[in-house]
Amino acid sequence: MSPNPRQAELLEEVRAKGALSVEALAERFGVTLQTVRRDVKMLAEAGLLARFHGGVRVPSSTVENIAYRQRQNLNADAKQRIARAVAKAVPDGCSLILNIGTTTEAIARELLRHRGLRVITNNLNVAAILTDNPDCEVIVAGGVVRARDRGIVGEATVDFIRQFKVDIALIGISGIEADGSLRDFDFREVKVSRAIIEHAREVWLAVDHSKFNRPAMVELAHVGELDMLFTDTPPPEPYPQLLAEAGVQCEVA
Repeated sequence: MSPNPRQAELLEEVRAKGALSVEALAERFGVTLQTVRRDVKMLAEAGLLARFHGGVRVPSSTVENIAYRQRQNLNADAKQRIARAVAKAVPDGCSLILNIGTTTEAIARELLRHRGLRVITNNLNVAAILTDNPDCEVIVAGGVVRARDRGIVGEATVDFIRQFKVDIALIGISGIEADGSLRDFDFREVKVSRAIIEHAREVWLAVDHSKFNRPAMVELAHVGELDMLFTDTPPPEPYPQLLAEAGVQCEVA
């Protein structure tokens, strides 16, 4: 589903508080209990919220990501703003690696007017988007293609990435925890992203606000390994201090 504006705001309210009653949500948005229950039912069926008796909470799973089609629609406007900010910072004539994710796909769309790019990716969606740029050379990593999102993972992918040293790694992740750890769900994807970080001169992370304080099972890296972070709203506490201590430049789109 693609949440309507009220449902999107309801999602953010629950994420900010962790859990809320149906009555509190109805009062917050000035709608009936029936309207809130209908919204909650739709969001829960889409896997974006979890219901309990009398209320709703954020999904607590650390082992399974939201389905790809749902992620495409979730926070789409925020991802587009982030993508524009990233593309504005990317110079012509540089080399990049883009990993798996709907945010990196949004970035790819914003790079269609850049000139002289050489892009390596383990994301078939990114490759398909950037082939529409005649002044961009696209190199696709080998490996196992995940049917659900056309991401390429596995040991062959890691070995392929290790051949290169690029100017900028543009990466997305599933969650950032309060200890500064960057996390994802698939250990095979994490191994590829780890290789991407290690074979780039600069590492830029692009995440929308929903990724802060979102748990995921597999640790990928720490904010201290980043050079830039692009997001759509000022990060909540304690992230400003973490980023400042690590010397990470934060760009709010």
